[in-house]
Amino acid sequence: MGALLPMGTAATAVAPDEKVFVMNSDNRNLLLAVALSMAVLFGWQFLVVGPEMEKEAAQQQLLAEQQEKQPTADSGTPQATAPADQPGTGAMPTKTGDTATAIADTAKRIVIDAPLVSGSFSLQGARIDDVVLTDYRETQEAASENIHFLKKVSSNNPFFAEFGWAVSDTQQPMPGADTLWSASSDVLSPVKPVTLTWDNDHGLVFTRTIAINDDYIITFDDIVTSSLDTALTLFPYGLVRRHGTPPTSGIYILHEGALGVFDETLSEEDYDDIRDADGGVSKIDPEKPGGWIGFTDKYWLAAVLPDQNRNYSFAFKLLSGPTDRYQVDFIDKAGMVVAPGGSVSSKSRLFAGAKKVTLLDHYAEEFGIPNFDLAIDFGWFYFLTKPFFYAINWLNGILGNFGLATMAFTVLVKLVFFPLANKSYRSMGKMRLLAPKIQSLRERYGDDRMAMNKEMMALYKAEQVNPAAGCLPVLLQIPVFFALYKVLFVTIEMRHAPFFGWITDLSAPDPTSIFNLFGILPYSTDFLPSFLQLGVWPILMGISMFLQMRLNPAPPDPIQAKVFQFMPLFFTFLLATFPAGLVIYWTWNNLLSMAQQWFIMKRVAES
Repeated sequence: MGALLPMGTAATAVAPDEKVFVMNSDNRNLLLAVALSMAVLFGWQFLVVGPEMEKEAAQQQLLAEQQEKQPTADSGTPQATAPADQPGTGAMPTKTGDTATAIADTAKRIVIDAPLVSGSFSLQGARIDDVVLTDYRETQEAASENIHFLKKVSSNNPFFAEFGWAVSDTQQPMPGADTLWSASSDVLSPVKPVTLTWDNDHGLVFTRTIAINDDYIITFDDIVTSSLDTALTLFPYGLVRRHGTPPTSGIYILHEGALGVFDETLSEEDYDDIRDADGGVSKIDPEKPGGWIGFTDKYWLAAVLPDQNRNYSFAFKLLSGPTDRYQVDFIDKAGMVVAPGGSVSSKSRLFAGAKKVTLLDHYAEEFGIPNFDLAIDFGWFYFLTKPFFYAINWLNGILGNFGLATMAFTVLVKLVFFPLANKSYRSMGKMRLLAPKIQSLRERYGDDRMAMNKEMMALYKAEQVNPAAGCLPVLLQIPVFFALYKVLFVTIEMRHAPFFGWITDLSAPDPTSIFNLFGILPYSTDFLPSFLQLGVWPILMGISMFLQMRLNPAPPDPIQAKVFQFMPLFFTFLLATFPAGLVIYWTWNNLLSMAQQWFIMKRVAES
């Protein structure tokens, strides 16, 4: 008997006992799609992520070597340029600090003593350049050091914030990097602000009161008092400067670099973007008052927050020098006029600490800071990610474990989608029962695909079955999956959050590996690519996915059936690189789905 060929295929002579495999266009497209997906996922790891991480490490090593061979570069007082066309200002000199000079850190330093922050700042320049986050450590090791976030101007990689005044009158000295302030106290604490004063000996006295709260906010209340006979326009500014390009995770779904919100819209600039900008400067002139700007790492943020009732110009900058130096700053557009014998005041804030969701939301409301929570990269599914975080965080408060909270949240999601899933699983159960009839139609009509499809549609209609309904549970999981991935990957609340047993950090991949028998054999598997680090939970996820697919009706096409058989294995390797919390969620979700699917399909079979 000759082999059945798809329409449009030329017939050839076939021996009666010879088996012929024919690949139609649907099979070929399916295989190509799977092959392309695997090539993209694994190729991305080998060709993009790996080389990028090596390039980043080499760059950091080179920067470190360069900085060891030279004195610390400082730019003096970088002042953003005020608009030249402002009434009464004339052209403003631009002090961008392109010439690097070494500043010795020999002046007295004021100690910072707050519940979540320690460190100091120097009376020379009054820059906030030494901030240690006492609630967080570099690793989970007991002896690990606390996160040293902002770093002194005398260090190899200075990272600091500065506030000051710009002026159009070149004869009026302004406070700068070499200004030596006098202080009212040796310690800055939440109950003890520090007042700094400096007289420029040209008719202006600068007074600055620095206060710190319990949660990463440092407030600067500046007053300038004039004894001049003429009016003078001053432009308050604030900046954050970072020397050297910091190491980043290199993952495209996470922004690390400069960012800000202007006209209530988020703007992000990678370090590469700043380097590639025309003239090394990207300037933003919002139409609305307020806004904020800063640098973000995965979990930490340094941002300057001006008075939200005034209009400012913002900028992302690359400063010239022997090494990369990045700066973000703001400056008052209109300026403040100091009347003869009068004074002006300005209030600004610095956030330097951990990007806790509830904390950023609190400050956004308290200080009227627009979209301050966008400092956390919630991604495209922001409308899901943030509510998901709050739900899981609430459950964690009840259960005391973020892993258990994620599992409880999965149950809630299942309950929400229960009616849709029930309809889908009922349709899948009917499809399983119709499988013999569908196979009979295929055998009857052979290569007459038009007639076969017509009869199949009539059969589906008669049995009230939607063959596409089985895709619904998977489609529903996709946005939930990505939103939960974001929650686990970017929120600091998940950092170092333990589950049980060997899972001590839900935001990191499962640390075990099948290739050393999960730690029984005395050697490390760190030399293997990340997708080969098959831990216990990725393997459990693969098994649960395999069992769940066994409950689904097998595709009538043998090629598709083979492909679906390999899907659990493919996802096992893929999820080995994902945070353990996400793999635990996926495994638990599969188990719940299997229980629900088995129960519904059993009832369909009995009805």
